[in-house]
Amino acid sequence: MAKEGLKRTKTGRRRRRRETLGVLPGTLILDPSAQRPVVRLMAYGAEGFVEQEVDQLDKISELLHEWPVTWVNVVGLGDMETIRKLGEVFGLHRLSLEDVVNVHQRAKVEQYEAYAFIVARMPAQGENMETEQLSLVLGEGFVLTFQERAGDCFEPVRDRIRKNLGLIRKRMQDYLAYSLLDAVVDSYFPVLEQYGERLESIEQEVVAEPDKSTITRIYQIKRDLMGLRRAVWPLREAINALIRDARQLVSDETRIYLRDCYDHTVQIIDMLETYRETASGLLDFYLSSLSNRMNEVMKVLTIIATIFIPLGFIAGLWGMNFSTESSPWNMPELRWYWGYPSALGLMAAVALGLLYFFHRKGWLA
Repeated sequence: MAKEGLKRTKTGRRRRRRETLGVLPGTLILDPSAQRPVVRLMAYGAEGFVEQEVDQLDKISELLHEWPVTWVNVVGLGDMETIRKLGEVFGLHRLSLEDVVNVHQRAKVEQYEAYAFIVARMPAQGENMETEQLSLVLGEGFVLTFQERAGDCFEPVRDRIRKNLGLIRKRMQDYLAYSLLDAVVDSYFPVLEQYGERLESIEQEVVAEPDKSTITRIYQIKRDLMGLRRAVWPLREAINALIRDARQLVSDETRIYLRDCYDHTVQIIDMLETYRETASGLLDFYLSSLSNRMNEVMKVLTIIATIFIPLGFIAGLWGMNFSTESSPWNMPELRWYWGYPSALGLMAAVALGLLYFFHRKGWLA
């Protein structure tokens, strides 16, 4: 039997790996670190709603026929028996169940005879930017969702159901599926706003006084934005496929709302591309600023060396100490009364003359 494990990379991210290949299609391989599932149910109609935590999964079948719309949300994928039982209750194909527990799936829509299987990725902000897989099953009269861990962006949807706000209690299961997907898409906006603020802060730092930690944070943001891009690009295509293909399960009116959700996805992609270009520009600006700082340092050192070259020549010339007793051509200046002050004065004049020359050329600016 194949086994799957979690391998942690140098950046601290978790990456799934399959140790054995060639398993049968539809084989359920659970992550040993996954949370045990908690099943919550919300069933509603125009007249009211029911919300409860489900201990016995057989009760779900009864509620499916009592209310127009039933939403079953499963938090945690750590129990194979629960996953299989839910698959039996809702008539899910074993390949759908395999995709539910293998949480490395890209966003997609798969059409089955009685339901549509949708995968989306929700952003989960932590120490490192990660996304969580959301598996959504849209069927006649029900929506079934699977999450990896507790905590999601669906609380506004739950409040609308509880308080009968908007159209959600007046519509069917396709509008609920749209509301959940719209909540996932909208959850990317605050995440991207945070990255926009971080990029602005880094931009000011790069202009003012960058240090070694600056480039590390730029690379971190670029890596996070790349991960978000891999999550959002397929989501756009998945929503488009849902608009185009799922005509038996999605009404024409709900399809209008899905088009608005598609537009929001395009906006997120535009923001992602803008921020990625900004991060790349900051990286180039950081490297060019380092090069400019190095050039400034080299310019100062070159000026200092250039000034001391003639001074060293003068000092070396009068440091040869040829005796004037042997020949009148042997440095008669060694016997001058003002010879030492004259040499120092000549050195000072040469240094000041070079500084004035560099200033006129603008090299000291």
